[in-house]
Amino acid sequence: MDRPRRPVPWAVAVVYGAVLAGGVYWSLVGEGLDHPGRLAGFVLVLALLFGVELVEWRTPVHPGVLLAARIGLFAAAASLDGSGTSRALFVLVPFVAYFAFGRATSVALAAACLAFIVTGFSLSTPDWYRDAEYVSDLLMFTIGLVLAVCMAAVASAEREARGRLESTLDRVAELSAAMERNRVARDIHDSLGHHLTAIAIQLEKATAFADRDPALAERAIADARASARDALADVRRSVRALREERPPFSLRDALTGLAGDGGEPAVTVTVTGEPDRYDTAALTALYRAAQEGLTNARRHAKASVVTVSAAFDEAGARLVVADDGRGFATPGEGFGLLGMRERVELVGGAVSVDSGPGAGTVITVTIPPAPAWSAA
Repeated sequence: MDRPRRPVPWAVAVVYGAVLAGGVYWSLVGEGLDHPGRLAGFVLVLALLFGVELVEWRTPVHPGVLLAARIGLFAAAASLDGSGTSRALFVLVPFVAYFAFGRATSVALAAACLAFIVTGFSLSTPDWYRDAEYVSDLLMFTIGLVLAVCMAAVASAEREARGRLESTLDRVAELSAAMERNRVARDIHDSLGHHLTAIAIQLEKATAFADRDPALAERAIADARASARDALADVRRSVRALREERPPFSLRDALTGLAGDGGEPAVTVTVTGEPDRYDTAALTALYRAAQEGLTNARRHAKASVVTVSAAFDEAGARLVVADDGRGFATPGEGFGLLGMRERVELVGGAVSVDSGPGAGTVITVTIPPAPAWSAA
């Protein structure tokens, strides 16, 4: 039987130690010297109580059994302790019960302990309520019961709060790991996928023209090698980013690199405005969108011309990737477009795709104005 360990485990041991010290002291300096057997029995009972605590921490015993054992030993200690100090042990009954059975049971047992003490006073001293010492002891015992229940409530609430916090932290860690996996997946698809597509196209071109136009086939192979080098450079940049060695990102240079990577169709790039006012995340989202649009144009559209235009002004950032390819009737939602949407939505933007059979494809990405524009 697995159950959470009781908070503040030292509290019970401290009370046991205080009661033991008080009982032994009374026996040595008071009337207890005349009853050495009671002192030995008292010490034995306290030792058994410490043993119960040890059993609880090392052996899975039902809490009801342990609570019953404690109450019996408390009663035995109170009967052997002439100083009355052992009555303080009953304060632990609602304290321990709170963690095992809950608040209602704890409060009920606190009331039962109070009734038990009152009954004991009534049986031993019928007019006890006329004695200020008895009344004072009863009030102190009542205060002890209230404090015990309150302390247990606070400790229990703290344990529950800590459990919720740990659960929340675990969930945050899971979500962070999932987000990082998605980011890496998008990077692999957008970066390596683009370069591998270019390499495949160039190698197919080289194979097709190997006999008819060896010079063109050689250029295609050279272009494939250049794309492979670009892929390796992209991987290295990603590794540097993971190591937080982030060089400044230039969207102009990145888009120019897309246009001049040697692939087909021909790519025209225009950039207007001030992209540097946007943060790296927004610029990277735009670059990956352009890269994905170009990859799709090369892989599926059979386009002859692709235009990439990026404009930055007070209204926001706008990227348009247009090709004159064969288009499609119903836009597909493959992993590339899904990753593009995820990337753009993370920076507050939106993606739209306009296409039709024989009419080419236009991908439009918009991102809200950067804070630098708002402050200008």
